[in-house]
Amino acid sequence: MRRTQTRVALLALSALVGSVLVATAPAGAVPAGATAAAGSERSPLENADQVRLVRIKLTGADMLDKVVAAGFDLDHGLKRVPTGIEGEAVVTAEQLTELEALGVEVLGDTEGFTWSDAADGGLGASAARTAQAVQPASHEATVRVVRADWFTTKGQGFLYVEARTTEGQQADPVVTMQLENDSGKGTAFGFPRTMSRFVDSGQYMFHRNLFKLDARPDQIRVTSSTGGVTTGYVSDWLENAPPPLTANPTYKWDFVDGYKHPQQLYSRAEEIARQYPDIAEIIYLPNKTNGYQRKAQATIGGTGQSAVVVSSAAWGHEGGNDITVEFVDRPGANLPLTVEVTGKAIRVLLAKDAAGALASTAAQVASALETQSQGLIDRAHPYRTNAGTGIVAATPGPVALTDFLDQKRVGAPEGDVPRGPATIPVLRIGKHRDGRNPGVLIQAQDHAREWVPAATSLEAAERLVHNYTSDQETKKIVNNTDVFFILSNNPDGANYSFFNFASQRKNMTNHCPDDNADPGRRDSWGVDLNRNYRVGSGHDGYSGGSTSCTSGTYQGPEKLSEPESKNIIWLVEKYTNIKFMMSVHSNGGQLFWQPGAYIADGRITTPRPPLGDEAFYWQSASRILSQVKAHRQTVVTPENVGGSSDVLYSSAGNVREDLYYTYGIYAFGWEVGGSVYNPATGNWQGGSFQPPWEGTPDLVSGHSETMEYANGIMEMFRVAADWGKDKKKPTSNLAPGGGTYSGPVDVRFETSEPATIYYTTDGSRPTMESPRYEATEFREPGQVFHVTETTTFRWFSVDAAGNVEKGYDPTDDGKRNNYRTATITIKQ
Repeated sequence: MRRTQTRVALLALSALVGSVLVATAPAGAVPAGATAAAGSERSPLENADQVRLVRIKLTGADMLDKVVAAGFDLDHGLKRVPTGIEGEAVVTAEQLTELEALGVEVLGDTEGFTWSDAADGGLGASAARTAQAVQPASHEATVRVVRADWFTTKGQGFLYVEARTTEGQQADPVVTMQLENDSGKGTAFGFPRTMSRFVDSGQYMFHRNLFKLDARPDQIRVTSSTGGVTTGYVSDWLENAPPPLTANPTYKWDFVDGYKHPQQLYSRAEEIARQYPDIAEIIYLPNKTNGYQRKAQATIGGTGQSAVVVSSAAWGHEGGNDITVEFVDRPGANLPLTVEVTGKAIRVLLAKDAAGALASTAAQVASALETQSQGLIDRAHPYRTNAGTGIVAATPGPVALTDFLDQKRVGAPEGDVPRGPATIPVLRIGKHRDGRNPGVLIQAQDHAREWVPAATSLEAAERLVHNYTSDQETKKIVNNTDVFFILSNNPDGANYSFFNFASQRKNMTNHCPDDNADPGRRDSWGVDLNRNYRVGSGHDGYSGGSTSCTSGTYQGPEKLSEPESKNIIWLVEKYTNIKFMMSVHSNGGQLFWQPGAYIADGRITTPRPPLGDEAFYWQSASRILSQVKAHRQTVVTPENVGGSSDVLYSSAGNVREDLYYTYGIYAFGWEVGGSVYNPATGNWQGGSFQPPWEGTPDLVSGHSETMEYANGIMEMFRVAADWGKDKKKPTSNLAPGGGTYSGPVDVRFETSEPATIYYTTDGSRPTMESPRYEATEFREPGQVFHVTETTTFRWFSVDAAGNVEKGYDPTDDGKRNNYRTATITIKQ
């Protein structure tokens, strides 16, 4: 089957912004009598006429890292395909040429793109790094079915299959796998088709495919080219979901009527706290952001060796925008280089040689401006990597410095967008805000251009307060959880996205040295807040975080360098009842958790969660995504659920891993705006960062995405409430169980609910330090023990809420031994 993924071009945002936010000239407009510097005009990326949204193909994760490090913003719209990674990029014609020079294949514009069905996953290109194939034990099948899921959407049925072969790493010959399915219980296998092999960072992952079928199969059969064959039963994915809260005719919803910039979000949060003081309050985070503000700048003299980049000492809105700089050619010979300052007007009197020719180099002029401008100029330097050896020419007149910021909308009062550092409010909702209930942190808009997550989070907050007194399910949520909403965790970047540059991803902190500090780079400055944390960090060698200050995934100069990331750590350390977290992003339709990062060489991930936690994540995901589907049948497919490094890519230093591994918080990441099946075309149509608010209700629509994913957030609250009330102890068994067997036997553990099992086989008492029952392989069920001699298993299980089977205390040093035990006796 061929799947078509049509992306709504990000450039369409220009029309949207024109209808919602009509930008005025920058506050630092050119003073009367001054001219704008040649290097100070708008970046081409701010002009929709000069950029394209194109589909690209990369050979794999190594190339992705290389391209991101070169400063290209490729972090979203990515999808693993059999031959590597395909994605989208917003580029100018010049950047398109640069991408091709890096070896990236440009597939064309996004409209009507069709995913390739070619196999291999680029393994051949990385064969030199391929590890030795793992040989299965003699009793094991060489092929395993990982998942076989059936779901329906828009009247169509789909089968998603993942299968793995123990010989998948084999590069020559490439291992192929064939899938067959029946047409229902009791029917024969048929409909053979080849599955696609997926490889990431040189490592075999699995074979997988999504197929459209007319009838739900009962079983599948997978055959490997190496001779292995196995069968598996088909499960239902998100089928027969309970109705969402919005199905209640008296339930109030659909509160958010459009995209909101940070000031609107924060104002509404504070208003909710005033309106509903019994169940809501505001917490102000202690670390102020660096601010929607910039130094005023100009690049004077082009971009060659004679060019000088000038930056004010004061912020643009605090006087920097009033500064002018003029390079003056005086009559005469043997004249020194000097600087005159009158008010905010700076005149650089250029040096002349004995023949009366101009003699000041760019490097000399830059030095003079820094030392003789009476403190007006903080930073002056040659353009980018130039040495500044060229002779500076006189300017036609004064050149105005500007910070290039548009701080108000047409018709809005002056100061609609505050320039200085911002204090981020947290809207806290809960009847009991004293730590007794499990806390849930909803963090939206780490990435500035992601407008739907903020709207989705606000919609969920509105539903809580408006339905508290009239809806019993909402009352249970508010009475039994403690919810913390950060509606925009990146207000500076979000304002820049709304009012200046729609594609802004990072915050606005400029950590760039002189070679990237000119205003032509201003749309590339900032830190990716979701790469700035401490666990699995790029600073420790994990992939997905860049050291380039202009990269879309720039990780910052050090871990937790940014106030926005410091605030999250402060919040979870102060409010230790926070046990759940959802970092809401867009777009792509993934729901994921740990592991989120890996070291590329060998694909060494951060530690995988215990099998019990993994099962709890999957169980919670099924509940959350069922409620998303209930709105308009949007299905987040199983291939887009799981550890983010497995379903998406490595994202070094993300917030989820810091919160899970450091504080034990069940931390989810959510890319809203998943693909929606279009039965008219037979294609899957994806979202975008800022889809038209109304759009096409059944396909691309910011409004529809906001409502359906708010359903999911509400269900996450119910997951947390159930977790907090869970006092039921888990049960577990060894299957097939203790007894006498005539030969070697395979056994595994089974649990009544998601739970982690600690066990021993050496006669010792099991404790929390004992081996944990692990998965066979990532995304697979628990391991199988091949027992060849008489063995006694001792074990206990612990569920996600911390309940221990039979009330066993693993810390009481043997005073109570009510753990589980079973002996497998093998006849010799």
